[in-house]
Amino acid sequence: MANHKATKKDVRQAAKRRDRNRYYGKTTRNAIRDLKATTEKKAVDESMPNVISMIDKLAKRGVIHKNKAANLKSKLAKRANTLATA
Repeated sequence: MANHKATKKDVRQAAKRRDRNRYYGKTTRNAIRDLKATTEKKAVDESMPNVISMIDKLAKRGVIHKNKAANLKSKLAKRANTLATA
């Protein structure tokens, strides 16, 4: 355990950030899973902007890499477009 006052504070802050990042990451993964499970075009079009926003926020916070965010958004968009043609 840390001995300095500032280090103890940093440990507390890191734990708080870790919990927050895990929550946002898990919530986003669940939203992506639900979006992939949806087969109706209208429902996908309604929830797509929210999920993309969640992914962008994760990348901005540094929870995921910006390229991973771009790949996720690309795959979701591709999936949504196949629903339109099918």
